[in-house]
Amino acid sequence: MAATEPSRFEESHPLRMFPTVVWRGEVAAQVRDPLNAGIVGALDAMRGGAPAPGAAWQSDQALHEHDAFAELVACIDEAAAAALAHLKIGHDGFAITACWANVNAPGAGHAMHSHPNNLLSGVYYVTTPDGADTVNFHDPRPQTAIMRPPVTELTADNTDQVVVQVSVGTLLVFPAWLQHSVDANRSSEPRISVSFNIMLASYAGRMSEPLWQPDRA
Repeated sequence: MAATEPSRFEESHPLRMFPTVVWRGEVAAQVRDPLNAGIVGALDAMRGGAPAPGAAWQSDQALHEHDAFAELVACIDEAAAAALAHLKIGHDGFAITACWANVNAPGAGHAMHSHPNNLLSGVYYVTTPDGADTVNFHDPRPQTAIMRPPVTELTADNTDQVVVQVSVGTLLVFPAWLQHSVDANRSSEPRISVSFNIMLASYAGRMSEPLWQPDRA
C-alpha cells in the first residue's frame, strides 16, 4: 500500500478582521408589557388611524422627549452604554439625537438605508407578528461586490446579508453606518418598532438630526 503523501502546509486558521457588531438584548417582561401598552396608546393618539395596506407611518423624531417613552429611553441608555463600553470608546456622555416610531401595515417594508451623522443606531420592537419578525443587515464592505462567485453553501463568511430574527421586547444597537432593511410585512397585523440614533454628547449638534422628514401619509 502506498504511503499517504504528507500535506504541503500545516492547517490554516482564518483570521477574522474588522468585525461588525450588532448588540441584541431583551427587555424584561415586567418592564416590557406595560411599556409596550403605553407606546401603543401614545402612537394610536398620534396617528389618528391605521396606515393603509402597503403603507408605512413614521412619527416625529422626538419621541424620547415624550413621557410615554421615558422607560424606553432608560432601556436605550443602558444598551448604548454597554455597546460603547464593549467598543472601549472613551466619552463624556452620549445623547439620543432622534427617536421615532415605525408602523408598517401589511405589505409595507423599508428599503436599505443607514443613519448618517451618528455613532450608533438601534431599534426596539413593540409588535412582531409572524411574517414581520426579521430585520436585514447588509455587508458594509463595498469591495466584496466586485466579484460574487457561486457558493456551495451560505455561511457567515460568504454571505452579503444577515437576517436577524426579532421578537416583542427585542432591542438592537448597531453602528449607524451599517446598512439595513426590512422586508415587506407578510402578516395581517401592523408591525410596530421604535428606532433611535445615538451620538457622543460633545458631537451631538444639529448635524446629528435625521436627514429625512417623516411621511405622514
